[in-house]
Amino acid sequence: MIQLTESLKAWKTSAFTSVLKKELEGLDVAVLPLQQGLAHSSYALEDKFQVMIIAVSEYSDVIRVKTGIFYSGLIPGCSCADDPTPVTEYSEYCEVSFDINKITADTTVTLLPT
Repeated sequence: MIQLTESLKAWKTSAFTSVLKKELEGLDVAVLPLQQGLAHSSYALEDKFQVMIIAVSEYSDVIRVKTGIFYSGLIPGCSCADDPTPVTEYSEYCEVSFDINKITADTTVTLLPT
């Protein structure tokens, strides 16, 4: 379970979006639905990604954050010695919703349709 503790602490302060962005970009990519969000390639690279905050909404029990995530993917070749296919990174983008529980900071992640 993801816990965005620092973001919850910063809620309703001017630092919220910067703290949230930093905390989200510090997550292990394994907890993000990047592979499921691919549109142009077949394998999500796990080395770097960038988060853009699109919208923040408050509900009685959660803070819902809609984000855009920019990352890279590739179409791997057969890895044969004579494979002429160049390894090219493709730009990928997906939208993800994070629901932060306002008491525990437990956070659920949902891939949004684009």
